[in-house]
Amino acid sequence: MSAPLPYIYRWNRQGRKGQPCEVLIRAKVMNSCLVRFADGYTMVTSRNALMKNKEATP
Repeated sequence: MSAPLPYIYRWNRQGRKGQPCEVLIRAKVMNSCLVRFADGYTMVTSRNALMKNKEATP
């Protein structure tokens, strides 16, 4: 069984609201990051769109 992903996507963009994801790359420019979802889909988004996944923390 794989570990739960550390973030939850908060914004309603591309039907991804509430889905767990992980941050691959963080950028200082425009507070952006590259995230990957459990199904392998990746997108560049604002880091404001992420919140910690409470289920992933011990």
